[in-house]
Amino acid sequence: MRFKLKNGKPIGEGESKPGRIREAGMTLVEVVVSAAIVALVFGAILNGYIYTAKKVEWTGYSLAAQSAGAQVVEQARSAVWDIARGVNQLTNMALLSSNWNGSTTTYSGYTTNILDVPISGNNVVVATNYVSIQQFNLSGNTNVQKFIQFIRVDTVWRFTGWGNSSIRYYTNSMGSYIAPDNRDPATLGVGS
Repeated sequence: MRFKLKNGKPIGEGESKPGRIREAGMTLVEVVVSAAIVALVFGAILNGYIYTAKKVEWTGYSLAAQSAGAQVVEQARSAVWDIARGVNQLTNMALLSSNWNGSTTTYSGYTTNILDVPISGNNVVVATNYVSIQQFNLSGNTNVQKFIQFIRVDTVWRFTGWGNSSIRYYTNSMGSYIAPDNRDPATLGVGS
């Protein structure tokens, strides 16, 4: 503290003289308001980190579900479908509750997979891949037969990270066209 001098001597603290310089300080209201502002900012930062962590977890689950669906599509793409030899392994895929509809030329069923995410305890997430493979004849009125098959995989998975009381189901969909192979040596002219 600084004091004015009176006759060369400092004026005491107990004395209230008009020439005294006062120190600036904070009142209790100002301290409470500033503490509340700091608490709000700190709470908003923590909520932002928590939401970001939940969104990152959701993204990991979504990527794992997309990978599970891609495995089924790759399995179908690697199957042999040779019209010349009469082989169609796409309709022999190991699907649960498989069904062949001859009028729409559609083969459908489903598979289940455990999502490839870190597991600790009982947080296993099972995804269901709903598969449909439909054959199309593109030849129209020509004598040349042109076929393709379309595979669609809908991977359904659950996510409970948004809150304990809410379980939400999400779907990742993908599709691919598959053209027939020609592995008959006689039609290729390389064998008998």
